[in-house]
Amino acid sequence: MSIWRGATEQPDAAHIPPASGTNVRDDGISSPRRTLIFSTVALALLMGSIDSTIVATALHTIQHGLHASIIWVGWTITVYSLGQVLVLPLAGRLSDQYGRRRVFVASVVVFTAASLCCGLANDIYVLVALRAVQALGGAGFTPSATGIVVDHFGAARDRAVGLFGSIFPIGALIGPILGGVFVAYWSWRGIFLVNVPIGLLLIAMCLKYIPADTHVRRPGQPKRRLDVVGMGLLGAGVLAAMLGLSTLGGTGPRVLSVQFLGLEIFAGATLWIFVWHVARAPDPFIRPLLLYGRGFGTVNVINFLYGGVATGLGTLIPLYATERYGISALDSGTLLTARGITVIALSALAVLALRRTGYRWPMFVGFLVTAAGMLALAVAPVGMSPYAWLAASAAIIGVGVGWGGPATRNASLQLAPDQSAAIAGLRTTARQAGSITAISITTAILAQAADPGVAQAHIFAVMALVLVAALPLVVRVPEHHGKW
Repeated sequence: MSIWRGATEQPDAAHIPPASGTNVRDDGISSPRRTLIFSTVALALLMGSIDSTIVATALHTIQHGLHASIIWVGWTITVYSLGQVLVLPLAGRLSDQYGRRRVFVASVVVFTAASLCCGLANDIYVLVALRAVQALGGAGFTPSATGIVVDHFGAARDRAVGLFGSIFPIGALIGPILGGVFVAYWSWRGIFLVNVPIGLLLIAMCLKYIPADTHVRRPGQPKRRLDVVGMGLLGAGVLAAMLGLSTLGGTGPRVLSVQFLGLEIFAGATLWIFVWHVARAPDPFIRPLLLYGRGFGTVNVINFLYGGVATGLGTLIPLYATERYGISALDSGTLLTARGITVIALSALAVLALRRTGYRWPMFVGFLVTAAGMLALAVAPVGMSPYAWLAASAAIIGVGVGWGGPATRNASLQLAPDQSAAIAGLRTTARQAGSITAISITTAILAQAADPGVAQAHIFAVMALVLVAALPLVVRVPEHHGKW
């Protein structure tokens, strides 16, 4: 039975009866058409997911190819993540206001054009700037894709949104492999140029298969003004916080440095003013309800923790294998395969069970199992080789992340389906912020540690305790069973 199944629509004067044999659902869109719609948005999410990991494989080659310092080469990754954090809330708002398909197509165009320019760049500073532009396009994928699914999938929208969780780990698996192939057999430029034909295909698929936007501003309706002040406050606060954390990556005691404290104090003050502003602005670009309202605030915190574990500390497992156990770079990289496979498999099962389980139980089990996997990483191997122990631990983490992932993505969407794109943008923003925070703090600690391997083991153990301590938050998640 198709996962896109919903209630059959009864023809009336406003609808032309479907041809014989056509399976039409509750919004008049047939299952084959829904499959094409999902395939289109899924391809965009896959392209964005691959891009988030593929660049890391080419850092050394980019450094030598552009004669740049490692600091600036590292910013090709950092600026992309920062751009996502800053733009995602705005992308959700624009998607709700101007139409999901319009924002989706515009995002693909910007991402594709920036990818082409990145592949042709001959200067590291230009490349970093273009990566920021590329982030502007990539930030629009998830909010607009979520909105498209919610608009056109009727009763099957919860399952379709849940399936997004199987796309991101696939991209995370493909990215490093694809990047290695380009670097080994062609050039680092290929990691960007590969997006060009995919982007052109996506534009054609979107214009052909995704229906035109329906709920956008109508003629005569008042035009909603963009909240420029709110955007500036959030952007300045998040950027200052992340720049402050990045200063901890240097050598020496930096926590009490004027630079770190100054940036973090500025970030805290700016973000407090932002919260004050959205509570009083007539039309804030992030509604206070979605930011810290009942149910929404808890889900945002949970997604922050989820991002810190799933896409933050999880990417540092190969580094840990090398630093603590001397496992080769090639073998340590394959450790993420076990995690990726279990995430994909468990995400698919969790999506199918979500209507029965609700949100709280999968989150509770997911956090608990993930904590067990993090703790297993921290302790010494028992009865098996270090590689096998780490692979098993990574697989356990994958089980937890995969089982709890669909619930964290869907939680709170049923509270405001008309704001689905904005909610999706905030969700991804929280995860990106969690990932950047986890990586920044971890690398800062490792830079000053006498034994980086043991220090990282302690970080894994602490994160396991944090996840267990966060379990009471799950009780505050707005519960829901069935369709929404």
